[in-house]
Amino acid sequence: MKKPLILILCTGNSCRSHIAEGILRNALGPDFNVASAGSKPAGFVHPLAIRALAEINIDISSHHSKHLNDFLNDNVETVITVCGNADQACPIFPGQLNRHHWGFDDPAHATGSEAEQFLVFQRVRDEIRRVFEAYAAGRLDQLKADLPL
Repeated sequence: MKKPLILILCTGNSCRSHIAEGILRNALGPDFNVASAGSKPAGFVHPLAIRALAEINIDISSHHSKHLNDFLNDNVETVITVCGNADQACPIFPGQLNRHHWGFDDPAHATGSEAEQFLVFQRVRDEIRRVFEAYAAGRLDQLKADLPL
């Protein structure tokens, strides 16, 4: 059976969507495919996003920024948007069953020293973690309930 693809979308695909992708992939394990993309990809993953996840032992250092059009021919089961702009720009993917929108502040807009900016990345990471780990727990419970006895 093919693993469901959960696609997390944001405008720039440089911070929030990669944080959510790393956390969700870690929480769900190998029974799901998790990816992220953007409607206007920044072309990089923000170094402070990489650092914020490294703090909780999740490595996204090999991630790269992708366009949502890269997934138009994939069997996307669930789309989750993490910013308002991506929610408005999000197409319907063939075969898509679920769509969720959970908005978070964009830590890339944080100002101040690097230490002050990193505090914002940590806060947003923790907010994303709470939401996406709860979502993962529900999906895993659903997967167990669907298994034959």
